[in-house]
Amino acid sequence: MRKILKISFTTLVSAAVMISLLGAARFIGKESGASGPVFQKGMCYTTWNKDTYRTAKSYESLKRLKALNVEWLAVLTTWYQDSCFSTKIFPTAKTPSDESVKEIIEKAHSLGMKVMLKPHLDLLSTSEGGWRGEIACIREPDWQVWFNQYKSFILHYAKIAEETGAEMLCIGTELTAATAGRADDWKDIISAIKKVYKGNLTYAANWSEEYLQIRFWDELDYVGIDAYFPLSNEDRPTYEAMMEGWKRWISEIEQWQKMVNKPVIFPEVGYRSSLGAARNPWEHTLGPKVDLEFQKDCYRAMVDTFWERDWFYGIYWWNWGTDVRMGGKSNRGFTPQNKPAEEYIAELYKRKVNK
Repeated sequence: MRKILKISFTTLVSAAVMISLLGAARFIGKESGASGPVFQKGMCYTTWNKDTYRTAKSYESLKRLKALNVEWLAVLTTWYQDSCFSTKIFPTAKTPSDESVKEIIEKAHSLGMKVMLKPHLDLLSTSEGGWRGEIACIREPDWQVWFNQYKSFILHYAKIAEETGAEMLCIGTELTAATAGRADDWKDIISAIKKVYKGNLTYAANWSEEYLQIRFWDELDYVGIDAYFPLSNEDRPTYEAMMEGWKRWISEIEQWQKMVNKPVIFPEVGYRSSLGAARNPWEHTLGPKVDLEFQKDCYRAMVDTFWERDWFYGIYWWNWGTDVRMGGKSNRGFTPQNKPAEEYIAELYKRKVNK
């Protein structure tokens, strides 16, 4: 996220009245007679390689997740465009093959896990700056070309999700500029998806202005925030200080949830195991010093803020790789693998959820 723009709730009132009430129940399921939303004890499972999902190491890594009580797997696959203003979307050698995506979903199901298929769109090169949240078009005809390209991309994976029985499809991730004022385009895409995929749908909105600006939440089953909210300017804030940091955001999130009246999930949330991780949690730049316990404290503060709230329905930690040996005591990156945060997740996901 390069730019932060917060929107006042007074600007959202007119949108709120357009959202239909859900009747006597707080939430409803997708299908008639459905029991309602399901709490998701999740993990983002990632590779940027054509066939890594199909390897024996990947299956071992998946079995480790099962042992950690992970119940939902967000399977990542990424397509690209050349720059923020390009209109062509395409796979590359870093895109997992369809066969590998189908195989990892099948293996997750064989272990009793549920799957959210999570296609990403990224920039092929970031040498000139920019990120997916700044993907935009200047002319309206270019927007229509881009949305047609995006529709083809996401329908490709909607069909795979239907074929493999994936329980949920994330229709987009952090496309902040492309969701601003473009509700009709997204509703058209969602309508097309529903013709080929019968599972649950969500969208992973950026933590800053995007989740507030979206006007198509009513078309989805879960509303998603990639919850990289900044909590402290300190390099190493205490757990208590981070709990205070969450108070800055929680009232806004709760007011928004009351308006959309949908179950909330975090399709992505994570922290680096290094100093400064709570300052700008979305940054991939590594902190100056490894701090494994700090990563765990960041996890705890987030969980203790949201877990028990009646509208909150799950977490997908960013991220878990396809090799069980990844991470470790000298690693400063996001993965919880072979770190105290991994042990914390195992204990957390043992908890019963009564919702």
